[in-house]
Amino acid sequence: MSVAAQRALVRKMHGTHNVFFVLDERPPRLGAYAELARRLCAGEGTALEADGLLVIEAPPAGDAASLATMRVVNADGSEPEMCGNGVRCVARYLAENGAGDRFTLATKAGPIGIEIVGRAQEFLVRVDMGEPHFLDDGARSIEAAGGIWNVHRVSLGNPHAVIFVDDVAAPDLERLGRELGTHELFPQGVNAHVARRVDGSTLDVRHYERGVGLTQACGTGAVAAAAAAVREGLVTAPVEVRVPGGRLAIEWTPGRNAFMTGPAESIDEREIAL
Repeated sequence: MSVAAQRALVRKMHGTHNVFFVLDERPPRLGAYAELARRLCAGEGTALEADGLLVIEAPPAGDAASLATMRVVNADGSEPEMCGNGVRCVARYLAENGAGDRFTLATKAGPIGIEIVGRAQEFLVRVDMGEPHFLDDGARSIEAAGGIWNVHRVSLGNPHAVIFVDDVAAPDLERLGRELGTHELFPQGVNAHVARRVDGSTLDVRHYERGVGLTQACGTGAVAAAAAAVREGLVTAPVEVRVPGGRLAIEWTPGRNAFMTGPAESIDEREIAL
C-alpha cells in the first residue's frame, strides 16, 4: 500500500459540544476503528480531544432505503448502538456532500430518518429517533454511589437511566454513572442522566455516557429524559432540553416516535495517518 493510500481526511464536528471525528469510509480502507478512535480521541494531555469517531459506510446489502450507514465508536474503542448528537454531525457532512435535505441512515439501532431544517444562521437537523421504550411501569429504586435513586430505564436502541433531581449539579454523576453501568439491571452498561424540571416545557439535564464519561450533551439521553418527564407528567411536549453544551428540542407523543432537533457544527478538517 502506498503512503498516500495510508492517509485520509477526517472532519472534526460537534453537536451541542458533543465532539466527534467523522471519517468517510466509502469505500472502506481501514476496519480497525477501535484503535483509531482511541488514538484520535485521546488528543494531547489528559482531556479528550473528542468523544468518539463516526464512521460512514455504505448501506447494508439489500437496504435500498438508506443512503449510508453510521457507526459510532466511543473514545475507549467500544461501539454503541446509536448517538443522537453524532447522527446530526453525519447528517450535515452528507448534506454538504450532495445528500439533499431528507434521507435515511442505517445504524445498529435501526434506520434513522433525517431532515435538514436550517442552513443559514445555524445548521439544524431534525432526527426521527424512533419510539422510546420504558423497561418498567415507573421508576426503579436502585442503590448506587452511596444513595438510593429512583431510576427510569429507557431504551432508544441503547440503554438509558434517567433520574429526576432537585439540582443537576449536586450528584457525583461520574461515580453514579460508573456504578449504574455495572449494575445487574444494566447488563450492557448504561448512559446515566440527572434531570431537573425547570418549567412545564423545559428540563435541565447532565449526562454520563458509557465508554466516554461525562459529556456536554447526549442526544439519545435528552430524548430519554424528555420522554420520562412527559410520562411522569412533569412537562408537556415539545420539550426544550438544556444540556451543558447547548439546547435540544424534543417532540414526543406517547406511543409514537420521538423527534430531536439540534445543531451540527464543523470545527476543522485534517489529514490523519491510518
